[in-house]
Amino acid sequence: MPLNPEDTYVHLAADGTAQAVPGGSAFWSLSPSEMAGFDEGWLISEFTCSDDWANWEMHPGGEEFVYLLSGDVELYLELPTGTTATRVTGSGAVLVPRGVWHTAKVFAPSRMLFVTRGLGTQHRPRA
Repeated sequence: MPLNPEDTYVHLAADGTAQAVPGGSAFWSLSPSEMAGFDEGWLISEFTCSDDWANWEMHPGGEEFVYLLSGDVELYLELPTGTTATRVTGSGAVLVPRGVWHTAKVFAPSRMLFVTRGLGTQHRPRA
């Protein structure tokens, strides 16, 4: 059965099972206790980004795979040596290291697929 990762996320559990879950606002409006059920394992999700990200985020539980399916974005990674910028146009991917704060500037409407370990994820506003 085909899935649209923008509408239906997939949680890959630590025990090797996979579960399709409602995505979008249905997922992000879950209570903290319901959201905690997705901390272990990996979440696969897709977003259409038309604007710069409003926040920085950081995932201490694992690396994040960010795959640009279409569009034009620049990902900023706050590394110990300073902030780096990687522009991806059309299609391509960036591997965000564990524990690294990151955000994105969007130059054109972009479809992005994420594979994320959610445990301990943190957010802070962009300055």
